Amino acid sequence: MSGTREALLIANGSYRSPLLNQLRSPIADASELADVLADPEIGWFSVERVVDEPAHRNSQAIERFFRDRQPDDLLLLHLSCHGVKDDDGSLYFAGADTDLELLASTAVPAGFLHKQLDRCRARSIVVLLDCCYSGAFFPGMKGPVTIDASDQLAGTGRVVLTASSRTEYAWESARMVDLEAAGPSVFTEAVVHGLRTGEADRDRDGQIGVDELYQHVYERLNRAGAKQTPRLWSELEYRVFVARSPRDARQTVEVPQPAQPVWPQRRARRGQDALIRLDFGLHEMLNGVQRAVVVDTAVICDGCGGLGTAADSRVSRCATCSGYGLHDDKDCDECAGFGTVIEEPCSQCEGRGRVRVRRTLTVKVPPGVYEGTRIQLSSEGEVGPGGGPPGDLYIEVAEQTDETYRRSGLDLRRTSPLTISAELAAAGGLVDLETPDGPKRLRVPRSSASGQVLRIAGLGFPELKNRDNRGALLVELDVQT
Repeated sequence: MSGTREALLIANGSYRSPLLNQLRSPIADASELADVLADPEIGWFSVERVVDEPAHRNSQAIERFFRDRQPDDLLLLHLSCHGVKDDDGSLYFAGADTDLELLASTAVPAGFLHKQLDRCRARSIVVLLDCCYSGAFFPGMKGPVTIDASDQLAGTGRVVLTASSRTEYAWESARMVDLEAAGPSVFTEAVVHGLRTGEADRDRDGQIGVDELYQHVYERLNRAGAKQTPRLWSELEYRVFVARSPRDARQTVEVPQPAQPVWPQRRARRGQDALIRLDFGLHEMLNGVQRAVVVDTAVICDGCGGLGTAADSRVSRCATCSGYGLHDDKDCDECAGFGTVIEEPCSQCEGRGRVRVRRTLTVKVPPGVYEGTRIQLSSEGEVGPGGGPPGDLYIEVAEQTDETYRRSGLDLRRTSPLTISAELAAAGGLVDLETPDGPKRLRVPRSSASGQVLRIAGLGFPELKNRDNRGALLVELDVQT
């Protein structure tokens, strides 16, 4: 193992903000992971821990960690904390002093970490994100929002391994409240278990690669019934080994050959996310609507249960991808992403384990959405290779042009002036007006003039996260002479 091997473990379990619940697992996570990484028989890392510090201290530790590195260094960063996002969907890592109203100055932006990774000279970098992601898209409704951290932490020479949401939140009267108490981190527990026992060393070569560690974590969480799906993103020209197997785990054990034919190993990976852009009218965006959406997606093949082969077919390791299922950063064409070659593929899916179907889904659009709003339908995307978990489906809102009103932030402006008589303009009075909320009576003040704009509060668009806060309807007057 050439170069230095250093690990930085940042854990935040205590928070000053009443809107962020206290987490029990991060401190224990950091302690357990530090022990196994520092073990000279396993990780052989030099480990630094930063525990329950404010965000600026975490930022400083991250910046120092990635500075002045050499190409042969292996760096591992572990973050265990609340992950939160702002209104634009940008990801932040919470510190002890994080204020949800001041994320840019009281939390660590994912963009900051991205820059440190880009500037670092080390060619081998592993990032483990054990963060619970906050937020619910619909005001007053319970629904987790999953952030794919790899979208914001991408670049050459690194691996990002993430846990999905560990705690769900909801917006109630503009306050974020805990719906499910944070239990022990099954994600980090699975990482520690795979390294400490050597079970993550799948090929028993004495070394544990990041790809093997991911497979171990994924399968361990799946067997435990955990309601989260770890994700792996990598961009490397070579395998990165994070640890060595303990001596007891390196012993080769003869395993009797099964009497039945060997089924191919399911290289279960998460399916791709999908994005559909739909047009919505102004009244639909103002009041909310339910819309049926027909999607063309991939589901598990019924003929083979996702395995891609008949039950009596012989299998062998794929020579093109060496059994990993990936070749040139995509599903291997030779083995369809399974890592094994079969003599008799399933006739229904031609060995891919997935078939294309058309499904009809119902999307609920809340009042107050705007152009570009994305609504997430969790696990409604296509299933992954080998029967892996499905991706997410995102519906992006496109605003149709309206002949009567034009939107300006939360306000609505009539596109044509309201014509009134000169007598009404001079004396003032009431006039009937058709509004998005139905017929209303508008009071015209005395001495009104053409071009004057009247503002009717509470008849505009509702704020997406606070439906009671609505903009105004703006009406321009046209006085007949």
